[in-house]
Amino acid sequence: MKTILIADDEERIRELVRLYLEADGFIVCEAENGQQVLDIVNSKPIDLILLDLMMPVLDGWTVCKMLRRDKKIPIVMLTAKGEENDRVLGLDLGSDDYIVKPFSTRELVARVKAVLRRTEGNKDSDHTHTLSYPGLKINLLTRELEVNGESVNLTSKEFDLLATLAKNPGRIFSRDQLLEMVWGFDYCGDSRTVDTHINRVRSKLENPARNDEFIKTIRGVGYKFELSGH
Repeated sequence: MKTILIADDEERIRELVRLYLEADGFIVCEAENGQQVLDIVNSKPIDLILLDLMMPVLDGWTVCKMLRRDKKIPIVMLTAKGEENDRVLGLDLGSDDYIVKPFSTRELVARVKAVLRRTEGNKDSDHTHTLSYPGLKINLLTRELEVNGESVNLTSKEFDLLATLAKNPGRIFSRDQLLEMVWGFDYCGDSRTVDTHINRVRSKLENPARNDEFIKTIRGVGYKFELSGH
């Protein structure tokens, strides 16, 4: 059974979401502020976090940033803000989905299941669990990355983006293709989030002193994974 952490300072919302999630067979725990989220995540296994942005003590933005330093738990952000810039920023910070209040509880449960399927699918859909290239090892099952023998932490979306490219070396992907494959067909942001994530992945992979470069920009088209410099 999957454990979902509901993080929202409104007790009424937590109770309603808990009711629907438990009816669907999920184990549910609750947090009413950002610090409680961090405490719970560090004390027990959590499979997904429903994270409200506007919380006391530590807000959702801050919590998401802190979690993404060393955690790969899927995050679905909840907020009353519906502007596109907020959606893009939330996804750029590493959230896996974004739901605007007021929301349909049934839709929320469906989104939770979709994110869990997507993250589990990324682990199990490949017959070969490890991609090995000179100086680079990507474990698709454990979602771990090693660069020159050293462990490197990626956010959930950064890992999915790198894995998509690395599983298809030499193939050029447009930004729209990467948006659909990594963020899902119903993602409502724009291609800027692909560029942002590519830059972050590059900064974690590449060593300028050795001229290491794995992700190439194909001007006017998109990106591809390549092993030049090795």
